[in-house]
Amino acid sequence: QVQLAESGGGLVQSGGSLRLSCVASGSISSMNFMGWYRQAPGKERDLVATVTDGRWTKYGDSVKGRFTISRDSGHNTVYLQMNNLKPEDTAVYYCTYGLLSGQQQYWGQGTQVTVSS
Repeated sequence: QVQLAESGGGLVQSGGSLRLSCVASGSISSMNFMGWYRQAPGKERDLVATVTDGRWTKYGDSVKGRFTISRDSGHNTVYLQMNNLKPEDTAVYYCTYGLLSGQQQYWGQGTQVTVSS
């Protein structure tokens, strides 16, 4: 089992910045990825960004150039720096951890990000 603890959500004005953090604990294996998805009311959960333990990154199209994902593998922590936030970025952001094999994936409880116009 893997537990994920998220922090850093909140309310920010359009154009502002926030940084999310997520710490993974428990049965951490190599060949893994960590990252963030988000879900707005009435919509599906969508990819924001992921990063593997080999530092390969993947971003959703709507956040490219504005969000940056990074990780501290020594502490099993992933960060999401969000700049130039827009009202359409408002959602619950979920941290995720999984194996590259696809055999396991875990989710955090989510943290609310609200961007006011």
